[in-house]
Amino acid sequence: MLTPTAAIDVLRRLPSGTEVLDVVARTPGAWVVGGAVRDALLGREPRELDLMIDGDPAQLIAGLGGSVVAHERFGTATVTLPGRGPDGDPVTVDVARARRERYAVPGALPDVEPAPAAEDLRRRDVTVNAIALRPAVAGGDAPELLAVDGALDDLRAGVLRVLHDRSFADDPTRLWRIARYAARLGFTVDPHTAQLAARADPRSVSGGRLGNELRLALREPDPLAALRGAAALSDGLLVAGLDLEPAQLESTLALLDGIADVPVRRDLVTLAACCRGTDAGALVDWLSALGLGPGELDIVAAGSRASTYSPLRRAQTPSQIARAASGAPLEVVALAGGDQARRWLEELRHVRLQITGADLLAAGVPQGPELGRRLQAALDARLDGLIDAGRDAELAVALAADVAAVRP
Repeated sequence: MLTPTAAIDVLRRLPSGTEVLDVVARTPGAWVVGGAVRDALLGREPRELDLMIDGDPAQLIAGLGGSVVAHERFGTATVTLPGRGPDGDPVTVDVARARRERYAVPGALPDVEPAPAAEDLRRRDVTVNAIALRPAVAGGDAPELLAVDGALDDLRAGVLRVLHDRSFADDPTRLWRIARYAARLGFTVDPHTAQLAARADPRSVSGGRLGNELRLALREPDPLAALRGAAALSDGLLVAGLDLEPAQLESTLALLDGIADVPVRRDLVTLAACCRGTDAGALVDWLSALGLGPGELDIVAAGSRASTYSPLRRAQTPSQIARAASGAPLEVVALAGGDQARRWLEELRHVRLQITGADLLAAGVPQGPELGRRLQAALDARLDGLIDAGRDAELAVALAADVAAVRP
């Protein structure tokens, strides 16, 4: 584990790190807190900077500059610093007033009120996140470290431990967070924490919040490890029947790595690959309860069903491959695997006709379904190599097509 001074050096290497730390050092009662401090002490580059201040955050926020979105109910704010990222992207910094939390009912969002910084640390999810670091002012003493009892020992030992026995009852999303931390950091879960997790009821929190945690887990560097960690912690986080060692996932993701022209959802591909052994109805119910949108649900549900792939796997000619794959999400095609999926993703989906329906109308083809059938005939001929690209060849095939024999 690094010294506080070395950890400050890690934080200063972040985009806008020096700028933010200098503001923190000049602002009485301000600290860097949570995961950023944990990661810096481990010598890892943090994903983001979170700040806490013991008192009114107005001075700290003003010192940072940028645009501010305040969340008054929780005493927090998000400060956006434009152009500070490595590519000129904005950098966001979360600022929170030190506070205590009370949960009116299990799983509810907390009621908050101001509290000293040391008490704020005791409300956090695990001990290794209950650490704050205050940089020294220029020419001043060494940085100041504030941590709950046992936090630094747990960080050295690589142990995840909740701070109190009601932790999961107050906020069941902490189950997912611990699974993510374990996967990302390679830490182990304290046995007593594991016992508390096994007794927790994730259903006391909204499905939407659990769905957000699932998305975050699927975006971890090792999402399967995060899912396995969740399954080990609680029976109630995942649908029954998941395969957490899915075959061909690596080759499926490799197919998607070659796609640069459109965004693809690697996270949903991972989930779909794990869901191939689940009951279809139970899967849809679970995904719906978690608040996945229709597009997300379609990719996971369709991608997890073997019947989805049958037409594509039976396809032999390029035009048959295109008919089977056209209109399907690229993620679902990749999950089908095989040469047909590879050809569609890498080659065939990029084939475009030079003619349009307007060309056929100008040539005397009547408006209606016949237009689409003739265009499809020309596209099939292009895909199957029967004609070269070019308006004249495409138009000739389209006009000569036996549309009665062409399926739209």
